[in-house]
Amino acid sequence: MHKRHSFDSSQVMYRAQELLDAAANRYRITVQVANRAKRRRYEEFDSIDDPAMKPTVRAIIEMSDELTQPEIISDN
Repeated sequence: MHKRHSFDSSQVMYRAQELLDAAANRYRITVQVANRAKRRRYEEFDSIDDPAMKPTVRAIIEMSDELTQPEIISDN
């Protein structure tokens, strides 16, 4: 059975590379992504928003959005 994904793997790789390029420390950004994915996994355990998207992929996408679109996290 073929699973349909709602994301493009090349886009995820591009976003991950953006995060690594912007980070001063590759290890630290990797740990931050892992921690966010772990936190999301337990926070949204019962949520069925997008079961095809793994927590790590979701964390990479969210963090790259925050990096490229700072208005998402602004206090305005």
